[in-house]
Amino acid sequence: MASSWLFLTAARGLLSRSFFSPQACRLSSTGNPYPFRVKEPPKPKPVDRWTEKRALFGVYDNIGILGNFQAHPKDLIRGPVWLRGWRGNELQRCIRKKKIVGDRMFVEDYKNLNKRIRFLYRRLNRTGKHR
Repeated sequence: MASSWLFLTAARGLLSRSFFSPQACRLSSTGNPYPFRVKEPPKPKPVDRWTEKRALFGVYDNIGILGNFQAHPKDLIRGPVWLRGWRGNELQRCIRKKKIVGDRMFVEDYKNLNKRIRFLYRRLNRTGKHR
C-alpha cells in the first residue's frame, strides 16, 4: 500500500513539470545544479528561386520538338572536345584526353597526365569492381 502511494506521488511530480523547461535542473558531479540546454531547430534559409541554374533548368528539353529533331542537346554543350557528350570514370577520361590532345600538350602537363593514368590504372587493378 505504501509503495503504491509513493509511486503515485512520484508520477504526479513527474507529470506536473516539463523536463525541457529552463527551470529544470540536474546535479553535476560536484553537486551544483545546472540547467538543461535545449537546442532550437535552425531557422529555414531564404531560397533564391531565380538563380541562373534554377531559371534555365530544362531550357533545352524541347529542342527536338521545336527544332525538327535536327540538334541534340549534347551538341549544345560547351567544353573540352574530349568531354562533349561523353561519360566515363576518371581513368577513361584521362586516356581519352591523351588520345585526342596528347600530341599538342605541354611537356609538363603530358608528364603529369601519364603519371595520373599510371596511378589510376594501378588503383583500378588493386581495388576495382572487377575483383
